[in-house]
Amino acid sequence: MAIPKFSNVPHSFHTELKKRISDYFEQVGKSTTGNYSLWLKAILLVISFLFVYIHLVFFTPVTWVAILECLILGGLTAAIGFNVMHDGAHGSFSRYKWVNDLAALSVNFLGANNFMWKTKHNVIHHAYTNIDGVDDDIEARPLLRLCETQKFYKIHRYQHLYFWAAYSLLYIWWVFVTDYKKYFLKRIGPMPLKKMTTMDHVSFWSFKVLHAFLFVALPIYLLGFTPWLIGFLIYGLFAGFVLSIVFQLAHTVEHTHFPAADPVTGKMEDEWAVHQLKTTANFATKSKLISWWVGGLNFQIEHHLFPKISHVHYPAISKIIKKACADFNIPYIEYPKMRTAVASHVSYLRHLSHR
Repeated sequence: MAIPKFSNVPHSFHTELKKRISDYFEQVGKSTTGNYSLWLKAILLVISFLFVYIHLVFFTPVTWVAILECLILGGLTAAIGFNVMHDGAHGSFSRYKWVNDLAALSVNFLGANNFMWKTKHNVIHHAYTNIDGVDDDIEARPLLRLCETQKFYKIHRYQHLYFWAAYSLLYIWWVFVTDYKKYFLKRIGPMPLKKMTTMDHVSFWSFKVLHAFLFVALPIYLLGFTPWLIGFLIYGLFAGFVLSIVFQLAHTVEHTHFPAADPVTGKMEDEWAVHQLKTTANFATKSKLISWWVGGLNFQIEHHLFPKISHVHYPAISKIIKKACADFNIPYIEYPKMRTAVASHVSYLRHLSHR
């Protein structure tokens, strides 16, 4: 399909937003990138991950403790992805490029690939949010139907009951299937990958081999196949569910839109910033624990409008964005509690469970 286009609007809402946010950072005298609290959190998460991994593999505890540690390892994997890799890939972790590149590289160590991620997430998802056929993040067929324009299958009648199981597959499917699919097809949906350099190829394969050794071969050798399989599934399925649900609560709830381009002109109805506000939702922004764990991605509106600003600044700039939306009569979708966002998501899935 043709890639949609957004109109260039003179004196746009986005221009006004950027001015207000720029004025804020100038007034407070802060950098838009991460600060010491983010860097300390990153160090804590990475050290915790390494400690739990080493304890599990080399000093394997009794069964119930091992199961608990597998869950913790899954939670830490998601947290590193949210807090370290995500800001690094957007160039907002640090003012230094090499630090951002290093932070983004953490996803390679966890089994995925930052080259594929940047194309799928930074280029496609952020530009064409919730546009069916382009945004790969709402493509979960045949298991799930995530917008009304997607084909209905009989299995979708029950998707509001089994969605949690489908979401749990994300991490394992991502690491062992979709990365390779993108690599060999050289595209993500209709969007071609940019040409990979020699180092991109070397990085892809070397980290895939390293991950297979550390998370598959070595544990099997030390612990045996069955203990490894049980532990890896607990770890991978929990990480996958956490990663999935955070995205779904931000984009596939009752109040978010799924716009389509004009079939003749290929243009979207709204300017890009307004499109982001109509397709994105915040949730549980008052919860410091959730904000800490998910790297501020419960402030998804702020992230989509200003992806190069670190998530440590989202609570502050959210007030500015919310005020601008009120001034321009533009919707600002927010669920006060995580449970209300989950309820809205389930209700949305139930709505799509019918033709």
